[in-house]
Amino acid sequence: MSTAKTERLLIADDDAGLVEAYVLFFEAYGYTVQTAVDGAGALAAYYTWRPDVVMLDIQMPGVDGHAVAREIRRMGFTPRPFLLAVTALRAPAEKAESIKAGFDHHFVKPARLPVILAAIASRPTI
Repeated sequence: MSTAKTERLLIADDDAGLVEAYVLFFEAYGYTVQTAVDGAGALAAYYTWRPDVVMLDIQMPGVDGHAVAREIRRMGFTPRPFLLAVTALRAPAEKAESIKAGFDHHFVKPARLPVILAAIASRPTI
C-alpha cells in the first residue's frame, strides 16, 4: 500500500479512536505521523517538527483548530504547510470560517480518508 512518501503529517484531534485510525491509514501510505490531542499540543508539535501537512479537528479543548491554523499561517514559514480541517462542523458558514482561518480544505466527519489522501496528493507544490 505504500506510496513511498516521506512527508510529515501532524494530526490533532481529541478523539483517540479517530487519531488511531488516521495514523494507521496514513502510515500505510508512507507518511511519518505525529499526533496531538488538543490545539496547544498541535502548535507545540508544529513549532518543533515543521510538518508538511497538518490535519486538525476544529472543536478541541483549549485552543481550537481555527486558532491553530491562524497561528501557523501567521508564522509564514516556507514552504507553506498544507492545512486540512476535519471536523463535525458542516454549515457553509463554518466551512467559510475554516478557509478564512487559513485551511486549504474543510472535510466533514465522518471524512473519507481516501478523499483526504487524494487532496494531499494533488496539492500544488512550492
